[in-house]
Amino acid sequence: MIVADIEATGLDPHKHSILSIGAIELEHPEREFYGECRMWDGASIMTDAIAVNGFTKQECMDPRKHSLQELMQNFFFFFEQCEDKTLAVHNVSFDRDFINDSFARSHIGWHFAYRTLDLHSMAFLDATRRGITIPHKNDRVDLTLDGILAYLGLPTEPKPHIASNGAKYEAEAFSRILYGKNLLPEFEKYSIKHPVE
Repeated sequence: MIVADIEATGLDPHKHSILSIGAIELEHPEREFYGECRMWDGASIMTDAIAVNGFTKQECMDPRKHSLQELMQNFFFFFEQCEDKTLAVHNVSFDRDFINDSFARSHIGWHFAYRTLDLHSMAFLDATRRGITIPHKNDRVDLTLDGILAYLGLPTEPKPHIASNGAKYEAEAFSRILYGKNLLPEFEKYSIKHPVE
């Protein structure tokens, strides 16, 4: 599986642009990818979005950075080497839609399938199976990534959000939920909560 995380200039892949992609091949975690690009010409910037990921407006438009097409070609080369091309993400519809739109915008004839693994759903299932109360907000399930990390015995993801960090924290979380084991050396010191029975 390919555990990925993106940072973008906003929430709508038709109006906003990817700025960075981080990814790890879950079965071979030594294979990592990280790349940044400038936003595509005409993309919009949401101030709240870049406040979360730490990019400045100048960095979003920096002509010295790769173009979106170059970033997507590099990412395509990375995951073409992966055995299992199933996408696994915390908020999978957001990342998948941005990545697929960026492939199309870059004239790369490939896209991730709708059949994906969603960390949010897997954590919900695991907690429910164990009889653990799921937090709710506005009459909906509210399992944030930081909440899932705490549930699994991991620290919160550092701020601002960086796609390479997001991919690492999510890959570690997937490993703990799926296999009950540590995946990456930087998380060895954190005991596994709720190991697989």
